[in-house]
Amino acid sequence: MSFARTFLQTSRALSARNSINPVQHALGNKGQAQFLGAARSYATAFERSKPHVNIGTIGHVDHGKTTLTAAITKRQAEKGYASYLEYGSIDKAPEERKRGITISTAHIEYQTDTRHYAHVDCPGHADYIKNMITGAASMDGAIIVVAASDGQMPQTREHLLLARQVGVKKIVVFVNKCDAVEDKEMLELVEMEMRELLSSYGFEGEETPIILGSALCSIEGREPEMGVQKVDALLEAIDSWIPTPERDISQPFLMSVEDVFSIPGRGTVASG
Repeated sequence: MSFARTFLQTSRALSARNSINPVQHALGNKGQAQFLGAARSYATAFERSKPHVNIGTIGHVDHGKTTLTAAITKRQAEKGYASYLEYGSIDKAPEERKRGITISTAHIEYQTDTRHYAHVDCPGHADYIKNMITGAASMDGAIIVVAASDGQMPQTREHLLLARQVGVKKIVVFVNKCDAVEDKEMLELVEMEMRELLSSYGFEGEETPIILGSALCSIEGREPEMGVQKVDALLEAIDSWIPTPERDISQPFLMSVEDVFSIPGRGTVASG
């Protein structure tokens, strides 16, 4: 009995000692100082050195918006301007992976030599047009993706119209999947039709940059003249064509509220 009582008292004493300062107990005084010093070094304020622009990919379902987004992150990751996000990391919801389409908007960030971008990858399916509008409402400019094998489709036209209605004034066109089209006249026809469509919706159709390439070639590292070089050309076009927005940082912060949830035991939560 005395052995059991002594063992129990010793265990309680050790537990009490550990609960007083687990960091000090594990590291010692010197280790604790180093640990806290390292923690303080990470608590520095974030300073943005480049102008910030909100951008996104819009267009018809299955024309390659998410693939292009992944290609951009891969290319910029090679330059040290982003973290590479694979296709499956962008469309990560189980239903998105099952159906192979984007349902919810996905948010990605990357940089170029001159700017920092927040990129919204919008769904192209007609059933999720509300999610597309939500994503486009925050954009300063947009990339509309058109498959060279299909040309403009219903959501190509609808997304252009909605982008215009929510205030997006500058568009860059990426004609994707050009590696799957052998007829060069077909590519010229797609470009001509897109310029006409842009003009009909109030955009500068004749001046708008149109890049012909393949996002998949860029990701797979083949046909650089159709892949990585075209992604570079796209980013250069975005930097030059989409103006840097003026943001009045002297005024109070405003956040648009999209929805309000009542959570039992927690209260009311606003999201936007």
